[in-house]
Amino acid sequence: MTELPEHVRVNREYWDTQAARYAPAGERSWRSNEVTWGVFHIPQSEAPLFPDDVDGMDAIELGCGTAYVSSWLARRGARPVGIDNSEAQLATARRLQAEHGLEFPLLHGNAEQVPYPDASFDLAVSEYGAAIWCDPYVWIPEAARLLRPGGRLAFLGNSVVSVLCAPDDEDERPTDRMLRPQRGLHRTPWPEGSVDFHLGHGDMIRLLRANGFEVEDLIEIYAPEGAADSSYAYAPAEWSRKWPVEEVWKARRR
Repeated sequence: MTELPEHVRVNREYWDTQAARYAPAGERSWRSNEVTWGVFHIPQSEAPLFPDDVDGMDAIELGCGTAYVSSWLARRGARPVGIDNSEAQLATARRLQAEHGLEFPLLHGNAEQVPYPDASFDLAVSEYGAAIWCDPYVWIPEAARLLRPGGRLAFLGNSVVSVLCAPDDEDERPTDRMLRPQRGLHRTPWPEGSVDFHLGHGDMIRLLRANGFEVEDLIEIYAPEGAADSSYAYAPAEWSRKWPVEEVWKARRR
């Protein structure tokens, strides 16, 4: 068996301990058939990660967590597969599958190395998940391998500016000044033990194009007017109305 990369091992341990904290949010999203994105629940009409019609598509959710995104896909006629690094997260997903009578494959594994053949999917999607917890120089080539020509890749994660302004303490709010350099931005270890990954926009565009993708859109997400603070310290409403707290990348496989 291939030894897992260090960041995959670290993040597996971290997310196994965090899974219970995220179960209630997963339960709420499974109960809702309305597709919304990110910490401020932006509607699909404003941040369209999915195509308008996913009926009949083979889809892979890279870093599925409780798999509510896959549940939304399945209810719209897609054939999703979810893969996640945390068995504890998948236990919640399997329980919710049983409660809602909705079945699709759930794999415990590393989204940087998915056990499916080349060109198996029409759509690859990640809300956080692989989008921030996997190395982009590994998971994006893997997504390209998994997608058929013309297949779509869509992923959402923290915006670059929110990462640059984030204190090391996850319980502290972002500042109005940059606390870390953008030059060399890639692997970011956090004191609580997790490791995530972010690239500047230029580096991300070059990486996507080098792996056969055409970038179709970059959607920067702000807190809506009148929104209350999110439940996450890194996304207070006042800050997030001034600067984008999240970003969505959309690309098509050539």
